[in-house]
Amino acid sequence: MSLTDHHWRAPRDRKSKWQLWHVGGRTWSFSMNLEVVMHLIQVDSVQRWMDDLKLMTDCECMCILQSKPISIEKEEQNELILSSQYSTCDNLQLLLKRAWIISTELTRIAQKLEKNRWQRVHSMTVRVNCHVRSMINEYNTFSRSSSEEMHQLEKLLVDKCSEFTAFTERCLQTEDEEILKSMKSCVNGTLTTVAQYFGQLIELVLTQEAQEGGVVALFKICRQDCFRCLYPQTLRTLASVCCVEEGMHQLEKVDGILCLADILTDTSHSEDTHAEAAAVIAQITSPHLTFTQHLSSFLENMEEIVTALVKLCQEASSGEVFLLASAALANITFFDTMACEILLQLNAVKILLAACSDKCIVDTPYSRDQVVTILANMSVLDQCASEIIQGNGVQLLMEMLFEKSSSGNPAEAAACERVQQKSAVTLARLSRDPEVAEAAVKLSCIPRLIKLCRSPTERNNSDSVLVACLAALRRLAVMSPDGLEDSDFQQLVKPRLVDSFLLCTNMEESFV
Repeated sequence: MSLTDHHWRAPRDRKSKWQLWHVGGRTWSFSMNLEVVMHLIQVDSVQRWMDDLKLMTDCECMCILQSKPISIEKEEQNELILSSQYSTCDNLQLLLKRAWIISTELTRIAQKLEKNRWQRVHSMTVRVNCHVRSMINEYNTFSRSSSEEMHQLEKLLVDKCSEFTAFTERCLQTEDEEILKSMKSCVNGTLTTVAQYFGQLIELVLTQEAQEGGVVALFKICRQDCFRCLYPQTLRTLASVCCVEEGMHQLEKVDGILCLADILTDTSHSEDTHAEAAAVIAQITSPHLTFTQHLSSFLENMEEIVTALVKLCQEASSGEVFLLASAALANITFFDTMACEILLQLNAVKILLAACSDKCIVDTPYSRDQVVTILANMSVLDQCASEIIQGNGVQLLMEMLFEKSSSGNPAEAAACERVQQKSAVTLARLSRDPEVAEAAVKLSCIPRLIKLCRSPTERNNSDSVLVACLAALRRLAVMSPDGLEDSDFQQLVKPRLVDSFLLCTNMEESFV
């Protein structure tokens, strides 16, 4: 996998088990699409300071409260739980913040390497080397036990980082373009290996923390009203730990799904707590995970959870809250098809379409990606078509076909591709209903789909967008053949889909 494709994620494949998310000064490990919240990295510095200050003052307040116990029994119990919570939560937060810095640096190295900025590549490699050593030392300081496998992986990572630094230093000592060109592939290979070892180490750390009883301790806190002020931080840590299989097993053993459902449905909790609970749900239902079959208890509580998440989307006061709630809903629609029927009963289509009209709530391609994912999965239901028509949803899908990155950021561009692809998929599925097809034709969807097929720049050279647009175009062409030029029909509709695809990818210049 190329490290320049996306913000760095643990390698292996494009469905890696974990990815780092950094939002509002906080770091989580999520297996969902990384780009969903990367746009929130650049938060206001004052706001980030205030977030950190709140955590510090919470800690100070709790320390003071512990020194003034109401009773001896409660003092002993609370001290044990708080000690467990802070040793687990704070240490993991520290670890993941350091890991996020490293992942960011790895991404930047890949970008500078692409541009042959060798001086920058070397200086950033040195920085990664230092951060890796610091991360390992910090973890070994608070870790109660480390396995032999952990030590071996730490040594492999440190040795490979040292090799990486020495390699890039040698690159600075030559100006021969041919030599540098041959060395570049080796540097890329070393960078990929460093990223692989780094990803494996973080995953092993999170698995070890889950085995050390972290999940059990964190859910104990989430079941006690006296610690409500700690719920957001605790849930945030749970989202980090539950991205590994052992964490998921522990969650099932302590009836974690039921606890999350109780939190989401309890209206007395703050929006922050509900949003963090939604983040955990988004994590454990990620379609990228291969071990979600263990979540048998999720189906028992799914209706309550989906209902609460729809309500959270409807009442969200910020784009971030809506993003987390809608991401959880999007993942659940992949998790079980029954979720789509529940969403239909809850008038979720109307709620989501209304949210899209509020630019303060659905304000980025990342949020629109979640909305159109839900619509695409719901569109398999026949009743969905009338809901889309009533909510002016065809107009929204048409607008999504024009989704384009304004910043040029690779993560944002990838999100825009997904929005275009899924909106075309949704149109293709819904156009089996003549009323939807007629509305799409009237809104000039056919010319837009043709342009996306013929112009690679309009679809950011995405093959997945091309396939989806060809499928949607063919469905609409059946309903309205007069809307196509003869050349469009002969090249984009009449041939086999694979032939039209190859024609558009291999002979693009003749179309532009």
